[in-house]
Amino acid sequence: MDAASAASSSTKRVMENVEQPHVLAVDDNLIDRKLIEQLLINSSCKVTTAENGRRALEFLGLGDDQNNTLESRVSKVNLIITDYCMPGMTGYELLKRIKESSVMKEVPVVIVSSENVPTRINKCLEEGAQMFMLKPLKQSDVKKLRCFKKFLPSIVGDRPCFVLLLDGQRLVANMTM
Repeated sequence: MDAASAASSSTKRVMENVEQPHVLAVDDNLIDRKLIEQLLINSSCKVTTAENGRRALEFLGLGDDQNNTLESRVSKVNLIITDYCMPGMTGYELLKRIKESSVMKEVPVVIVSSENVPTRINKCLEEGAQMFMLKPLKQSDVKKLRCFKKFLPSIVGDRPCFVLLLDGQRLVANMTM
């Protein structure tokens, strides 16, 4: 095996060991949901989407008809991003249900909304939301999620960047940035 192949194989093994954060994105608006999903995918996140609070609770194992055996779900979700204004169950109501759960309460929840209503923002932050963001989200907003490093170890900017410098078939340098 030549040096370039060995370096490539080594890089691949390291990248496989880098944890991919899993984000649950909840929004009733398909376009907003797809935008959030794509921004997160571009930031190397695994994304699960739900179109309403009820579906999100079902995914998390917190639905009314579930027996709340969450251990398997908790390890799979590192962050929840939810719209505030949704029919049936608001993002605030979803936040309350998540924070009432003994197993899920430590998972960070970010509320997003197209409406900048200070009383609503304060209510969500007081109930346990870690952040409130205005729609439409941009890539720069996703970068702000790095503050949840405990939960998102490899999101935007925290993932090692591997550079291989080759001169023909000869490996000149193998750097991790």
